[in-house]
Amino acid sequence: MRLADAFQELVGTNFQVEFVGYDSSRAGDPNADLRVEVRSPRALQYLMHAPGELGLARAYVAGDLEISGDMYVALSRLMGMSDQFNNIRGRQLLKVFRELGGVKLLRRVPPPSNEVKLHGRRHSKNRDQAAISHHYDVSNRFYEWVLGPSMTYTCAVFPEADSSLETAQWTKYDLVARKLGLEPGMRLLDVGCGWGGMVLHAAKEYGVKVLGVTLSQKQAEWGQKAIAEAGLEELAEIRHCDYRDVPGSDFDAVSSIGLTEHIGKANLPKYFRFLYDKLRPGGRLLNHCITRPNDNERAYYSKGFINRYVFPDGELESVGHLVSVMQDTGFDIRHQENLREHYAKTLAGWSANLDAHWDEAHEEVGAETARVWRLYMAGSRLGFERNWIQLHQVLGAKPDANGSSSMPLRPTW
Repeated sequence: MRLADAFQELVGTNFQVEFVGYDSSRAGDPNADLRVEVRSPRALQYLMHAPGELGLARAYVAGDLEISGDMYVALSRLMGMSDQFNNIRGRQLLKVFRELGGVKLLRRVPPPSNEVKLHGRRHSKNRDQAAISHHYDVSNRFYEWVLGPSMTYTCAVFPEADSSLETAQWTKYDLVARKLGLEPGMRLLDVGCGWGGMVLHAAKEYGVKVLGVTLSQKQAEWGQKAIAEAGLEELAEIRHCDYRDVPGSDFDAVSSIGLTEHIGKANLPKYFRFLYDKLRPGGRLLNHCITRPNDNERAYYSKGFINRYVFPDGELESVGHLVSVMQDTGFDIRHQENLREHYAKTLAGWSANLDAHWDEAHEEVGAETARVWRLYMAGSRLGFERNWIQLHQVLGAKPDANGSSSMPLRPTW
């Protein structure tokens, strides 16, 4: 059996895709703007032992499967193929693979080297350090290419549909600052501060004294240098440490932008209690994180591609669960909003940046890492657009002795 014949037997012909096999066979539309090329039998071995998303991802990351064309468009079409592939009965799949290559294709092969397997107790400090280092300690130069001058790796907020990524990231930080009610002389704790975008914005634009913490050594080094270059050392500081080791209390505000996904469901009560205790009475917390659309479906970050290659130990919860835990902690919930469409646009911008620097990124971080990022960002964009995942900002306040949280009647944000 030719590979092209197997392709059509397994997924059908109703797709705008050209298929090329390592045996030189072809199928599909030769004029399509998308080509899928199976370069070696190992791609089939990955698919045999992990049908669907994970097998396809392993084959692509390893370079045994090539996708030519826009990755976002490719995934939009391949999702249908993957769903059809997943519906195939085991015997049918086994029959096709035996006809293609006999028992050789039934043998397991090791996954690409970028597939991470962490050790130790889940969400212990050491394991969390390893998980964060896997994703964030890649290369600051690589992140500069992908994220742009803002060095911001969280959802932007686009004031206009055609706003630049830089404008949208500035707008996001300013939205957070206004929700927190920042004023000169206040103290802000930014947990999971990344390269220091919120730290720099709060210090420069609002005259706030800010402490940012991150588990990434490379992020901390980059952020401290940026603070020095901006002449903000008297107001801003970034430390390489676990948020659980932050000393002091009575902060006027806490921002958590993109950290909650790494905490773990079982640890959320302790997490929000820790942040609650860091605040003075009347202080505010802005929690900004990726969420699940509900609690009924399988979590997007489970044991598939994202968890194995991008965010090890990542866990997403619904906004309802997060709000419930925050309320049980004592927070007065004052506002929440879903910004998922903004994250889709953010990811489109990052993907365009990666494509523009593809050759340089390939050389800087290696083929597998570059491929992981190309696949992950396009897939996540699709996820936000189709409401498989969401992005919520939740504003909570710590009531004072009178039960007040001192919010304006009509907030200006």
